[in-house]
Amino acid sequence: MPATPTKAKTESKTKTNKTAKVSKTTAKKDGTVTVAEKLDALYNLQKIDSEIDRIRIIRGELPLEVEDLENEIIGLETRTSKFQDEIDELQQDISNRKLSSKESEAAILKYKERQNNVRNNREYESLSKEIEFQELEIKLNEKRSKEALVKIEHKNEILAEATERLNTKKAELENKKAELDNIISSTQKDENKLIKASKDAKKNIEDRLVVAYERLRGNAKNGLAVVPIIYGTKSKSGHRDASCGGCFNKIPPQRELDIVTKKKIIICEHCGRILIPAEEEAAA
Repeated sequence: MPATPTKAKTESKTKTNKTAKVSKTTAKKDGTVTVAEKLDALYNLQKIDSEIDRIRIIRGELPLEVEDLENEIIGLETRTSKFQDEIDELQQDISNRKLSSKESEAAILKYKERQNNVRNNREYESLSKEIEFQELEIKLNEKRSKEALVKIEHKNEILAEATERLNTKKAELENKKAELDNIISSTQKDENKLIKASKDAKKNIEDRLVVAYERLRGNAKNGLAVVPIIYGTKSKSGHRDASCGGCFNKIPPQRELDIVTKKKIIICEHCGRILIPAEEEAAA
């Protein structure tokens, strides 16, 4: 029984779809990828890597802030420790001078007792000089102790300020560390997914293009190896100048046409980045 027209049409359509699928598969197996597809693949890779960069920048600023705070805290701890040591030394000096003054007082009493039993003026005068010397020692100890107390008062004021600042910085450090831990925990999963996506995307791109792409990313401060062209404002004639989206240098009209048609891979003659059509052009 001959096939009905509807059935024949359906069978023909099915065969066409199958052929299209086979052709598409064969093209991929043969490695016949158009320049436009290569550029699209590179730009897709760039967007993935740029998102990874964005996450790392957000996370990267906080560790630096944490490190700066840790270094500042170390400096403040060293400073407070130094002042505390100086205060302890001054207090010890005061204690030593008190002990020295007590010894001098004991010596004076001893010399005065001996004066009562001297046999001649020479011995008496000798003991008087010893008493006078010990009295001078007591006065000197009192003077040095008062000076030390003034220094201690001044250093205690500085120490209190430094300690307050130290405690403030320690609290700030704890907050920054907590913030960093939260960001790491919230972004690490996303970053891992993006890293895998980047590796997968590279598998579908020629090795030589990947090498060139990585080299460009390494040389660019912002990590952009593939950039769309950007347009300035329209002139009176309606023309808009095209510029590189990386270095913002103007692009000649002929090269702009090559970029827009995606017939060949065009690089910026100024910065070396790979150029693709503007976002609106690509969408159109």
